Amino acid sequence: MFIKGESKEKRTERVHEIMKRLDAHYGAEPPIFLKHNNAWQLLFATILSAQCTDERVNKVTEKLFKKYTDLMAFANADLLELEEDIKSTGFYHNKAKNIKACARDLIERFQGVVPDSIEELTSLPGVGRKTGNLILGHIYDKNAIVVDTHVKRVSNRLGLAESNDPTETEYQLNDTVPEEYWIRWNTHIISLGRSYCKSASPDCDGCFVNDLCPSCGREEILQATRAGATDRKSKSGKTGMKRKM
Repeated sequence: MFIKGESKEKRTERVHEIMKRLDAHYGAEPPIFLKHNNAWQLLFATILSAQCTDERVNKVTEKLFKKYTDLMAFANADLLELEEDIKSTGFYHNKAKNIKACARDLIERFQGVVPDSIEELTSLPGVGRKTGNLILGHIYDKNAIVVDTHVKRVSNRLGLAESNDPTETEYQLNDTVPEEYWIRWNTHIISLGRSYCKSASPDCDGCFVNDLCPSCGREEILQATRAGATDRKSKSGKTGMKRKM
């Protein structure tokens, strides 16, 4: 929900203050939630993270990346065996198929190098704008906004986006959030969403940016974002993870 009558200048001032407090609370250096040692490991870990917690993914990849030590190992992996290796992350049929195909594409089309453009990244199997932007920001240090469920929900509640669609939310945030903050926006807002601005029971009273949030104390807005999340979960269960992440 955008704030009615808020000028672009006032909105930018509000974003600066929000980011100042986020930096003070979570640190100015964005953390990496998914453990990895190189670009393709982060790429595959992000594919695995769809509809799964980072903690679970990290437990799986700790063994996975020791078993499959390079792209060729993934490309040549037995599909049923790979499915079993990643089964606990959920939706393992599609994830295994995409990781195996992605490894093959990286070898055959990109000489084993993870590309550094959103167009090339999203041409890879199982890679959508969320995953592509994560690679751009955390591997190539290119300013990009990653929109996951936390970023979408919290950004809407903060009045900096007004959409339930991740891609549309990304484009809106490109306009409302100064580019210098794009990489940190993802990790900071995820942290805020996990600790304070939860979907079901947001701690508005305890939140350190509540005075800058137009949704604070407005139950009708919080209910709307919760309803949107419930509707999307219902749809994702029916579609079987067809959308690229």
